[in-house]
Amino acid sequence: MDKLYNVSSNPHIRSKVTTSGIMFCVIVALLPAAGFGIFRFGLNALLLIGVTVASAVLSEFLFNLITKRKNTLGDFSAIVTGLLLALNLPPAAPWWIGVVGGFFAIVVVKMLFGGLGQNFMNPALGARCFLVISFASIMTNFAVDGVSEATPLALLKAGEPVDIVAMARGFIPGTIGEISVIAILIGACFLILVGVIDILIPGSYIVSFVIFLVLFSGRGFDTTYIAAHLSGGGLMLGAFFMATDYVTRPITKAGQLIYGIFLGVMTGIFRLFGPSAEGVSFAIIIGNLLVPLIDMFTKPRFFGKGGVRNNE
Repeated sequence: MDKLYNVSSNPHIRSKVTTSGIMFCVIVALLPAAGFGIFRFGLNALLLIGVTVASAVLSEFLFNLITKRKNTLGDFSAIVTGLLLALNLPPAAPWWIGVVGGFFAIVVVKMLFGGLGQNFMNPALGARCFLVISFASIMTNFAVDGVSEATPLALLKAGEPVDIVAMARGFIPGTIGEISVIAILIGACFLILVGVIDILIPGSYIVSFVIFLVLFSGRGFDTTYIAAHLSGGGLMLGAFFMATDYVTRPITKAGQLIYGIFLGVMTGIFRLFGPSAEGVSFAIIIGNLLVPLIDMFTKPRFFGKGGVRNNE
């Protein structure tokens, strides 16, 4: 009895992985898409990114200061939220859109619900949906060099042909961060290699979306049509960077698979049968709202409760 063990409360698992480390990896992974967006759209894209990130960071700092909470800027999550939101903005949007969006994402979606780990939906996508509903004309204006053009998905929905080569190169109308699939996939591969995300959610999302297109688009297995849908509308950005958000995704592997399939089906419904040619943002938001229900039905049973004891 002289060697007593000191038993502490759970959890007992320890890891060197930190929130700030994960968020820093996400920032690094988003740099290729951000860099290409700035290269493609110029100084206004750089201004929007800077203003949106600054708005998100300042909003979190002031909220913590006013409510006398601990400063949480060191976890870098506000920077990630601001950067993701900025990459979902049209390059021709005025700078104040970034300010309003950054404030809404941090204060309304994140901090009012308890801060990091308590938000019920992805803050960047919540803010983007708010901006689309509130400032539809601005958020759907994809003018480049003063010339307004339809996005490839809008052309597809109208039954017109699209230039797949231009889409692959990233020289198409769209939001700042969605136009270069190559840049997005470079960042996604980095996150997978360093272990920040795995392929389950984005893989099930993309595969189920492709199956939905094959079954219900009326085009069958048209590779050009499928490639255009995968390359446009921010699907890859949403699949790898927002659907995989630790806070708003299911916990279990089974839940993540169901979640990914649900996102693929919802995106297909929005794009094929909805009034808009997009759909990724709203599909993920709806999926976020269903995560508690998915977790409830896919959580593992506790030993000794509801199970059947094996006969000896």
